[in-house]
Amino acid sequence: MIGPNIDPATEAEPLTGGERRHYRICPLCEACCGLEIRTRGERVTSIRGWEGDVLSDGYLCPKAVALKDLHEDPDRLRQPLLRRDGRLVPASWDEAYAEIEQRLMPLLATHGRDALALTVGNPSAHKMGLLLYFGRMARAAGTRNIFSASTLDQMPKQLQSGLMYGHWLSVALPDITRTQHLLILGANPAVSNGSMWTVPDFRGKARALRARGGRLVVVDPRRTETAELADHHHAIRPGADPFLLAAMVHTLFDENRVRLGHLAELTNGLEALRTAVADFSPERVAGRCGLDAAAIRQLARDLAQAPGSCVYARLGTCAQPHGTVAQWLVDALNILNGQLDRPGGMLFAQAPAFAANTQGPPGRGRGIATGRHASRVRGAPEVYGELPMACLAEEIETPGAGQVRALITVASNPVLSAPNGPRIARALEQLEFMVSVDVYLNETTRHADVVLPGLSPLHEPHYDIAFPQLSWRNQARYSAAVFAPPADRPAHHQGEWQTLLRLAAVLKGRGASADLQALDDEMLAEDIRRQLGATADDATVAAVMAGSASLAGPLRLVDLALRAGPWGDAFGARPDGLNLARLAAASGGIDLGPLQPRLPGLLRTPSGRIELAPPALLQELPALWADLDSPEPGLVVIGRRDVRSNNSWMHNLPTLAKGPERCTLMMHRGDAAARGLRDGQMVQVRSSSGCVQAPLQITDSLRRGVVSLPHGWGHDQPGSGMTLAALRPGANLNALLDDGVLDRPSGNAVLAGLPVEVTASN
Repeated sequence: MIGPNIDPATEAEPLTGGERRHYRICPLCEACCGLEIRTRGERVTSIRGWEGDVLSDGYLCPKAVALKDLHEDPDRLRQPLLRRDGRLVPASWDEAYAEIEQRLMPLLATHGRDALALTVGNPSAHKMGLLLYFGRMARAAGTRNIFSASTLDQMPKQLQSGLMYGHWLSVALPDITRTQHLLILGANPAVSNGSMWTVPDFRGKARALRARGGRLVVVDPRRTETAELADHHHAIRPGADPFLLAAMVHTLFDENRVRLGHLAELTNGLEALRTAVADFSPERVAGRCGLDAAAIRQLARDLAQAPGSCVYARLGTCAQPHGTVAQWLVDALNILNGQLDRPGGMLFAQAPAFAANTQGPPGRGRGIATGRHASRVRGAPEVYGELPMACLAEEIETPGAGQVRALITVASNPVLSAPNGPRIARALEQLEFMVSVDVYLNETTRHADVVLPGLSPLHEPHYDIAFPQLSWRNQARYSAAVFAPPADRPAHHQGEWQTLLRLAAVLKGRGASADLQALDDEMLAEDIRRQLGATADDATVAAVMAGSASLAGPLRLVDLALRAGPWGDAFGARPDGLNLARLAAASGGIDLGPLQPRLPGLLRTPSGRIELAPPALLQELPALWADLDSPEPGLVVIGRRDVRSNNSWMHNLPTLAKGPERCTLMMHRGDAAARGLRDGQMVQVRSSSGCVQAPLQITDSLRRGVVSLPHGWGHDQPGSGMTLAALRPGANLNALLDDGVLDRPSGNAVLAGLPVEVTASN
C-alpha cells in the first residue's frame, strides 16, 4: 500500500546516465494523455507520449511539452504574498494564514457568511487535491455565493443531463470507434481532443471513422480544424443551433422516422416532445439558421438512416441564450434515432470512482433540484450548487444585506474568462478582503490581499477525478509525483489540499493552527455518513476509514472511492478488484474495456425512466420561438480555441507562446473588403459592453457576418506577474461580452453571437 510519506521520485524507473523515467498523466486539458517524463536530478530532460497509456496510446499535443516550462517558470509563485502599503510582498505561510484569520473572520461575524464568495476555475479539475478539497472548504465557508467556470462553458450540458437521466454527470458520449455517422455542432475536438468528452487523438479516430466508410459532418459558423477533417461542413448562423436541432427533431416526427427501439420502454414524454416541436419545421427555421430547409431535412435523414450515429455538441451550443434547450435537443435526436445506450451510438462511461451513477440502488433516484436559492441582485437561480459567474461583479458592487465583501479564488481568473472582465476587475477593487490560491499573479489574483501559491503539477501525484466519467473508454490511471515538493515548503503545506483544508479550518473557527489530520478525519467521516445514510454507525465508519489508514488527504479519498466503486476490491471482498496500490503498480493505467450499455441501471430519475420532455425545458420553447425572427446583425463575434492556449496562463510558457500571433480577429474577406480593411492591420472591435483592438486576419473559413476572436487573452493589466504573456498581451474577448445575458435555465454566460462593429484603429 502507498504510504502518506512516500518519496514520489521512487516511483520512477532508473535509466542510464543518471536519468529517471516517470509516468505522468497530463493535467493541461481534458484529453488527460499519458506522458513519459525523463529527469536528471531536479531537472526535466524530455517529455513525450507514453505508448503504454491505456487511454492515449502514446498521443500527446504541444501543451504537454510545456509542463517543463510551467515547472521551471520563474514567474510561478513559490511563496505566499501579503498586501502591504498597496503592494504584494513575500511573506511566510504563518503570516499569510494569520492575516486571513484576523481579517476574514471578523468580517463574516459582522456581515454573515454570504458576505464571502468563492470562485473556482477549470485547472482545479486537473488537480485531485483542489477538486476533492474545494468542496470541503466551501462547506466550511457556509456561503451560498459559489461561482465556478462551469457557468462559463458547460452548465447547460450538466443541467440537461441531470433533467433527463437524473444526475449532473450522466453525460452521453459518442462511441467514436464504432459509429458510422458523427454529427458535431459547435465543437472543435480536433483542437480540444474533447470537451465534456475525454478523447485523446480525436484526429486519428476521425480518420479511422472515415476509413471504415463512416461520415463526419460539422455544423459551425467557422470552418474549424475539425470541419477540415469532415465530409461536410454547414456554416450556420451563430446562436441558431437550437432552431436547427428543433427542426431536425420535427423532421423525424414529420417523416415518421422515429425509432426508439430498445429505449421505448424506458422513455417518458414522446408525445409531449412531438407537440413541442410541431411548429419548428425546417422551412420555418431555415432563414434563422442560414441553411436551406432541404439541407436541414437531409441532416436528420442521414442520422436516422445510419446503422450507428451520434450527435455531439459543445461550447458553441452551450454558451448562447438557449444553450440548455440546444443540449436537450441533441440528446433528443440520439434517443429518437434509438442510438442512446447503443454500441456505435451514444454510451455512458462507467467511472471506477467518484461517480454517483455507479452508487446506490440502480435505475431510480432523487433526480436533481435547482433554484434552492437565488442570487441576491438578479435573482438568478442556483444550479448544481452554484450561481452564474456573470453575477459576481453585481454581487460585490450592490450595497445591502448579503453584499459580497470578501472573496476566495481558487485557480480562477474571471477577469479574463468571464463576460465584462473590466467590470469584474473594478468590482474586485471594492472588496474588503480577498484571498487567492494560484500558481501565478494574474489579472485576477493581482487584486488579492493574500496569495497562497499552488504547486507545479510535477510536485503532486494525480488521479483524474472527473474525466473517467467522460472518457471515450473505461479506464483507471494514477501517476505519482515526478519531484518531491520543494525543500523550503513547510511539512504541513506539501500539497494544495492542505492549503484548502487549512482555509477550511479557519472558516470553521478552528484557527490557522488547527490539527489538520483530525479535521481531515472528521470531514471524511461526515462524507461516509452522507453516502451510507442510516446504516452509517460509528463502527461502520471506522471500519471503512481503517481500510485506507496508511494514506492521507486525497490519496486516501481516491483509495476509498476505488475500493467502493464498480471495479473495486470491496475492501477485501473481491481480491482482484481495484485499489490505489494495484493502480499505482500499473504504469499506464488499467484498461476496463470499451463503453457498454448502462440503461436502465444508470438512471437516477424519480420515475426510473429517461425524461425526454422535461417540463423545465418545455417551458423554454416559447422564448425560443420568440427569437425565431430576430434580425441578423451586420457582424457578430464568436470565440475560438487554440491547441496551445487552453488556459490563459499558458501564454506565459515559452514553448506555447512562440510562433505566429494567435490573438487575431478573423474576418471573411468579403466583410473586410466592404469595410476597406486589409490583412494584418490593427482594427478596433466595439460592442455595447466594451472595445478592444487586435490584428486582422482575413480568411475564407468564416461565414459572412461573423468575426472570431480567441478567448483567454488580455495580459496588459498592471500588477500582473506574467512577464512573457505581457509581451504579446492580446485582446480580451470577454471585455466585449454582456454579463447581463444568460441562458436562463442554467445561468451559463453567453460568449458568442453578440453584435460588434469593426473599424480600422486610429
